[in-house]
Amino acid sequence: MQRTMTFNRRFWYTIQRRCMGSVDLSGSGINRSRKSKGQSMRIAIKLITVLASGVLLVGASPYSSMQDRAIKALSPEKILALKSGGGAGYALSAELNGYPGPKHVLELADKLELSRSQRGKAKQLFKSMKNEVLPLGKNLLAQEAQLELLFRKRQIDENSLIRMTRAIGVLDSKLRATHLKYHLEMADILNPHQRAAYSRLRGYHSGHNHRHAH
Repeated sequence: MQRTMTFNRRFWYTIQRRCMGSVDLSGSGINRSRKSKGQSMRIAIKLITVLASGVLLVGASPYSSMQDRAIKALSPEKILALKSGGGAGYALSAELNGYPGPKHVLELADKLELSRSQRGKAKQLFKSMKNEVLPLGKNLLAQEAQLELLFRKRQIDENSLIRMTRAIGVLDSKLRATHLKYHLEMADILNPHQRAAYSRLRGYHSGHNHRHAH
């Protein structure tokens, strides 16, 4: 917004300079000055048109770029995560508060100096998590696709809307709870030093690494 205001001030200052700078009060330059002023006004009108077009573009809905989505409510990245059993942001409450996830713990296994027992438990957690979240994610995608279709075909009504959004809400909450649950279990397997190292290696701020001792 500040940059837009600055641009507008510069824009009007430029117009003023173009219009006023062309004025020639000498007797020999009156006709030339009038012609120059006419040209300056035409330039000013063109600039105003360009600026107005820019304002219209700025005012366009941020949703306009989402019109070509297969499922309007879901980004391509979210769809891919749901299909593959990825985190999709469901575990951020845990991840960013010092509760590591099994996937990234396994990726950092060497740097975290995991024991053989810890590696085995992390692998089992990751496998179990995948087995739980994959069907939930696929079911959620199916429900979202059905809701999308009903809106697209103008076949939605209040009853179907309530029924489908409730089903989507249940699946969404189950997915989140499942992802968070495995972060809790993973945190219990690591010692405080490893949890602190995990946060550091992931680039997180310190201060949340020792709040979940069990």
